[in-house]
Amino acid sequence: MDRPAGADQGAALLRLVAVMDRLRTECPWDARQTHQSLAPFLVEETYETIDAIDRGDLGDLRDELGDVLLQVLFHSRIAAERTDGTGFTIGDVANGIAGKLVRRHPHVFADVSVSGADEVKKNWDQIKAEERAAAGRAGDSVLDSVPMSQPALSLAAQLQGRAERAGAPAQTADLLADGGREAGRDGEAGRDDGPDAVSGIGAELFALVARSRAAGLDPELELRKAARIYRDRVRAWEAARPGGVPT
Repeated sequence: MDRPAGADQGAALLRLVAVMDRLRTECPWDARQTHQSLAPFLVEETYETIDAIDRGDLGDLRDELGDVLLQVLFHSRIAAERTDGTGFTIGDVANGIAGKLVRRHPHVFADVSVSGADEVKKNWDQIKAEERAAAGRAGDSVLDSVPMSQPALSLAAQLQGRAERAGAPAQTADLLADGGREAGRDGEAGRDDGPDAVSGIGAELFALVARSRAAGLDPELELRKAARIYRDRVRAWEAARPGGVPT
């Protein structure tokens, strides 16, 4: 199938906006949704998209990306209804990300030269820091924008990556350093016995995330791969056992 021309793609997006506008005003379920009520769907649709990628099912990937796009449009439509000066439209969202991409890719849209992908990432971080400073947030921590609600492995990896790019010492990720001051060993509770004390196992998992990153691997994706292999092994065991899969 030929890829639609730019105008056709734009027409498809405008059709989606029109459909969403009508649903918001004419469907009782869509009309009562809020940012908060939709939040679980955004998480669910994102995971379903990742699952389609893992399975290599491009047809499902197209459908799941549509579901993610719907969530973006839905949140934007809700925001457009606000009258307190905080509202925005899907057009504002699109213009915002387009402007950010242009600003953070001066090697494409300006006269900056780069030697490769590593320098592109370095420039991105530098430009992002300059944007924070211009917004009066120069004193913010580089970790402030890391969403703490994400899965634990990806959270640990993102925190470590941000800290590393900011120049934090590598040993900062070793929670068992200094004689286990902040964490117990062999699965014991943290030495300080506080409510947030991490066990030795927790500290070892955090260190394993650091090892994964040092090897150029994404710990979340690696564990997902291991989980899929385990799933297939259990299914094979179920199929081979007398009487088949238990009910």
